[in-house]
Amino acid sequence: MNPRRSIADLSADLADQAESFCRQYFPEGRKQGNYWQVGDTSGAKGQSLAIRLQAESGRKAGSWQDFATGEFGDLIDLLQERLGSVTLKETLREARSFLGEAPCPAVTRETQRAERHDTASSKRIARARKLFAAGKPVLGTLAATYLQGCGITRLGPALRYHPRVFLRQGEDDPDLATRSPALLTKITDNRGQITGCALFYLDPSTGVLAEIESPKRILGQLHGHAIRFWSGKARSDLIVGEGLENTLSVGTALPEFDLASCLTATHLGLFIPPPGIKPIWIARDNDEAGRYASMRLRNQLESLGIACGDLVPSMGDFNDDLRAFGKDALRRSLLKAMKAQGLEIEHG
Repeated sequence: MNPRRSIADLSADLADQAESFCRQYFPEGRKQGNYWQVGDTSGAKGQSLAIRLQAESGRKAGSWQDFATGEFGDLIDLLQERLGSVTLKETLREARSFLGEAPCPAVTRETQRAERHDTASSKRIARARKLFAAGKPVLGTLAATYLQGCGITRLGPALRYHPRVFLRQGEDDPDLATRSPALLTKITDNRGQITGCALFYLDPSTGVLAEIESPKRILGQLHGHAIRFWSGKARSDLIVGEGLENTLSVGTALPEFDLASCLTATHLGLFIPPPGIKPIWIARDNDEAGRYASMRLRNQLESLGIACGDLVPSMGDFNDDLRAFGKDALRRSLLKAMKAQGLEIEHG
């Protein structure tokens, strides 16, 4: 059999079962109309990657596009990314297994999971490092305009700006590909190694967030990690926040504290604390997702013997508080909340 035709046949057969394929290999995603949306090719939660479930307007079922990275292809390409396979042969064997044409490879689930993570994650992390390295300091740029518009004055080397980052606004139409200015943020692990880059796409005219679907996107690995801002003094405590603006609003009011922003409520609950740090203050949003994330992180910290306290805004989030009440009032409120919880506050 012609190998090229064999691959095309497999791709077409996978496309005929696109929804079942997505449910098996991307269970963290969800169906949205004629698309299955998921965070990226590793299967993380999110919606940057869209997979077409049925043929429509001349576009094939099984075609996909990752709007954050610009990658696209068919389900064979996507399966190879998902598996992190060393060879195409392994990917085709997995495809045939899914279609019931061959037995599954004799590899343990744990080994498969580790191999997928190592290979796929390393590619995304490398792209994230390359993108962040291409950025420049934020002062005097649209990124500074955006942060200043939020009332934020706490900046740091974890922030950079790029005037022309690849952006695909539509689903899989190449005519919609463009370039956009973006605030770049450096995601690091507890050793200081870059694991990802979060992008905040900006309107080139006003400097506010771009009016597109998902103007905030993540490239690389965020799970357990954070964007970090240091006070310049050695401290043994840490404020861990939810969104970037939420965390930097707290940091604007409390510039003497070290900060870690986890970007989302989900990842706040998954934060891995640095060794030797206590207490940890959890700065969450004032909603159910924030409450649940704080509870999850608190349970983890307490199991490790790390004292922790909750910081909850009066309004929806701390950026709302900062803009409504001002920096000084927010500072007084935060310090009062810290003192009321009976934990020792380190004065730097």
